[in-house]
Amino acid sequence: MPKAILGRKIGMTQIFDEAGQAVPVTVIEAGPCVVVQKKTVETDGYNAVQLGFGEKKEQRVNKPLLGHFRRAGVKPVRFLREVRVGDGDALAGLEVGAEVKADIFEAGEYVDVTGVTKGKGFSGTVKRHNFSRAAMTRGSRYHRGVGSLGATGPARVFPGRKLPGRMGGERRTIQGLKVIRVDADRNLILVRGSVPGPRGGLVLVKETVKHKS
Repeated sequence: MPKAILGRKIGMTQIFDEAGQAVPVTVIEAGPCVVVQKKTVETDGYNAVQLGFGEKKEQRVNKPLLGHFRRAGVKPVRFLREVRVGDGDALAGLEVGAEVKADIFEAGEYVDVTGVTKGKGFSGTVKRHNFSRAAMTRGSRYHRGVGSLGATGPARVFPGRKLPGRMGGERRTIQGLKVIRVDADRNLILVRGSVPGPRGGLVLVKETVKHKS
């Protein structure tokens, strides 16, 4: 994972390309992030960089985390996330206290964006699993129910059966999104299409794992 940055989803809009075509984009406030910790194979068994993003008042930080920030010599941050790195990666050469800004990416690159989807609460099978509803007329009296739960012989519901339940609030990654524009002065990255999560939600933008020509 050569390049990565934490950010906040601002929302969706559209811009126009050189041909005058409207392009739907998601605006992400990417960084600035600070390197809070570096992990190495010798000390931790793997190579990683811990990034911090967002401001947080010192009096709202517990003592263990406060000591962690003071040891790094950085101000307390709201979010901490680890990013695995390898030899020669862009983040591998950064030292503790260094800043990572939106200009780590360029227009035309492809990225993977990870976030937590919107929570929908308890939902039925029609909304949660895209089930078809039953007939709405002719006395069916069964419109949006689950339907058959399987064979009657075992007298139980098999694991994995699609049923009503809690929907959303899950970690999801959208792969292969194209970076349309980067505003380094305002720390903004515009990516084509939608990304998981609500407005203001935390997202991780990283270089795509799939090759894009």
